Amino acid sequence: HVPLVGSGGGSVESGGSLRLSCAASGYTTSGYCTGWFRQAPGTEPEGVASIYTGDGNTYYADSVKGRFTISQDNAKNTLYLQMNNLKPEDTAMYYCAVSRSKCGGDYFEYAYWGQGTQVTVSS
Repeated sequence: HVPLVGSGGGSVESGGSLRLSCAASGYTTSGYCTGWFRQAPGTEPEGVASIYTGDGNTYYADSVKGRFTISQDNAKNTLYLQMNNLKPEDTAMYYCAVSRSKCGGDYFEYAYWGQGTQVTVSS
């Protein structure tokens, strides 16, 4: 059981930046895969980025490559998502999650989820 606390969402204009954080309270995520997903109204969850905390290998959705960067601070047991050059299409509820099996963008592989944090990007 890994309780997760996500934060950092907000409202920005197109081209702006946000930094999301997700802290695993009371548990270590070292050796697990942690990731970010997003879901806009009426759509299925979309895998944004993930990182295997054991070796640092990462996954990025094509739509965010070159703009988003995922990282993990094992000492703080915290996951980050740096989002630059935000676009209106990035508007969604963002969720952090932990997988004990596969890494990647398939939401059903992730067993533990934090509360969503809303990201809104205006034109």
